[in-house]
Formats: sequence, structure tokens, C-alpha cells
Amino acid sequence: MTENPAKQKSSARKVALAYSGGLDTSIIIPWLKENYGCEVVAMIGDVGQQEDLEAARKKALATGASSVFVEDLREEFVTQYIWPTLRAGAVYEHTYLLGTSMARPVLAKRQVEVARRTGADALAHGCTGKGNDQVRFELAFKALAPDLKIIAPWREWSINSREDALDYARAHGVPVEQSLKNIYSRDRNLWHLSHEGGPLEDPANEPEEAMWQWITAPSRAPDSAAEVEIAFEEGTPVSVGGKRLAGADLIDQLNSLAAAHGIGRADIVENRLVGMKSRGAYETPGGTLLVHAHRELEALCLDRETAHFSALLAHRYAEMVYYGLWFTELRESLDAFFRRAQQRVTGSVRLKLHKGNLTVVSRHSPLSLYQKDLASFSMGRYNPQFAEGFINLFALPVTLPAPAAKSASGDKK
Repeated sequence: MTENPAKQKSSARKVALAYSGGLDTSIIIPWLKENYGCEVVAMIGDVGQQEDLEAARKKALATGASSVFVEDLREEFVTQYIWPTLRAGAVYEHTYLLGTSMARPVLAKRQVEVARRTGADALAHGCTGKGNDQVRFELAFKALAPDLKIIAPWREWSINSREDALDYARAHGVPVEQSLKNIYSRDRNLWHLSHEGGPLEDPANEPEEAMWQWITAPSRAPDSAAEVEIAFEEGTPVSVGGKRLAGADLIDQLNSLAAAHGIGRADIVENRLVGMKSRGAYETPGGTLLVHAHRELEALCLDRETAHFSALLAHRYAEMVYYGLWFTELRESLDAFFRRAQQRVTGSVRLKLHKGNLTVVSRHSPLSLYQKDLASFSMGRYNPQFAEGFINLFALPVTLPAPAAKSASGDKK
């Protein structure tokens, strides 16, 4: 499995590796040492994956890392990445709530900071050569540290499959959880849990119930419904059930509630940036509640033109996050638009959760544009006679061509 170490040995002295302790990054440490003859510094970013990070730290050291940095990124992840994406209403291809996509730039940013702190001259990641994550990491690297060398083992080594990777791990004494019987590739953080590979690679296969690890099957969820009220200030979630919470705590609380009631499973075929379609299953419990509640509050607070234009930009924002274009002028400019557009999105939404179903119970806002006397069937201060002139003007584009069309029809006779 080595790739001509003599040729590459001098090209990197110290490498900062984004390390998770999973199959790919576990074998990268010995591979880097074997093929580059370099020192390896591991960076473990805590984005709420709920794994034993101390065990991962010890494992990285045991498999050859010279030092390991465990970085708590949870609150930064929420406030600087999740909340801006939520305020933008960004959802990729109508369904994917961008859990992995949002986490990559915060991890890459801290990896660069660790590289600078330790004097590393190269950056490495464990993303495959067929996925989106290689683009997300490397675009962040190029934006934040264009002078550092980038090493992508999956584009260099002769390992071509999970089976090959497992063989390499066994040959080098690297313990891993994956096996040929449990071949799913998973990514978890505060926002979601994703599943790829294995039986999911055939879109005709229904996801195995045993694959889902977080959200209760709707059929097994409690028979009684639950209600939750989420409050926002200028588009940012601030409280649950009237209690103000820090970002990570707020998401954790909503995750527990939604997961227990079967809310937030998704099974989609999506268009990868690199060109092919892929199939993934996602569990996004609290995020599903937040996206739904935010959308409902926007409907109450935004004027029509701002709402419709925001929807257009939300589509572009979602693409940019998915494509790894976080550290760009355009993404930051879109943030400026949404910060202004969301100033009215203040209020609360109450949701009902029942066996996988999510419905709106109520919407309230001190800045609501909904006026009952205008919306009701009673005419009130609305003058219906104004509608005739409005309709006549609005109909001009479809009315004016009519005589010409009639005349043309007569000429043919």
C-alpha cells in the first residue's frame, strides 16, 4: 500500500491532519509517516458528534501522531455557521439541511489555526476522491492558508474501497469499528447524522431500520403528541418553551424532543458537486423543527417582495454551502442581505410533534404584517371597488394581444 516514499519524503515536514478516529483518518496517520516520513499533528474538532474524543486522542497518539489537539467548536459551529445558514433559509435540493456541509468549514478553519500554531507546512484530510468534502476542506485551505501544501491520501494511495482500507488497518495494527458487516459511512454533529454506503448505494433499497441510530421510528414514537414553542430574534433562535438557551444547548434540547417523536428522517438522492448522483440518509431532528418554525415565522413577518427574493437567494446560499464556498466574498455579502432582511423575523412558533408528523399550532410576532381586518372576509377598511382597476391594469399583458390574435385569425379565413 506504500506509494514510493523516497520520492515524496522531503515534500512535507509536519502535517496537520483533520482527525476523527474513523476508518479513513485512522489509517492516514501511519500512511503519512510511511510515505512522507513526516511528523503528524492531529486536530480533533468537537462539533457535537457525541463520541469519546479522549479515546480518539489516545488512539491518534498510539498510531503515530506526535501531538493531538482536541478543539471545542460547538458554540462557534452554531453561531457562526448554523445560524447564518438557518437565517438564509438554505436547504439543498429542497431536502438536505446541510449538516455535513456546514461543519467542514469550521473544522478546516481550526485545522489551519492548529497548523499555524504548531509550525506545520502541510494540511491533510481523509476525504475520498469522489465526494464533496474534499472540495469543502480544500477550498477552505486555499482561502485561509494558500501557502500550505495539501495532502489528500485518497487521491494518492492504492486503497480503492472500504475493504482495502480495512485490510490496511489490520496490517498496521490500527483498531477500527467498521467491518464488512457494518460498512456505512457516517458523519455526526450537533445538527445531524448522515449515512452513506452499503445497501444505500442501490436507490431501490429501502433503508434498513437498523441503520437509523438517532431518531425513533415514527410507528414506535409516543402515542401522545408533544408541543414546543421556539422563539426567534431577527431570525436567530433564542429560546425553547420560554427559556433562553445558548445555541448548542438549544439544539440539543430540540434534538432530544424531535428524535423521540420520530421527526427528522430523510432519504434522498442528491446531485454531488463533483458530478455524480449519490444517495444518502439523514437524521436531523432539532434542525427540522428549527427550519420549519423559521419558515413559518418568515411567512408572518416578511413582505411579499422580500420573502420571494429571499427564497431566490436561499437557493444560491444552499448551493454555496454545499459546494464548499463558505470563505468567499459572495457568501459574506449574502449574509449582509439576510441580516437586514431578517430584522423583522422576531416572534415565536408553536409546533406539534406526533409520530413523525410536524404541524404548526400557532405563530406570534410583535412585527407581524398579518392584519386580521384586511385578511378576514369582512370588508372592513378594504375597498373592493379598487380591485377592478387593479385587475384591468394587471390584465393588460394578456388583454392587449387578444384583438391582434383575433384579426390574424380572420385574415386566414
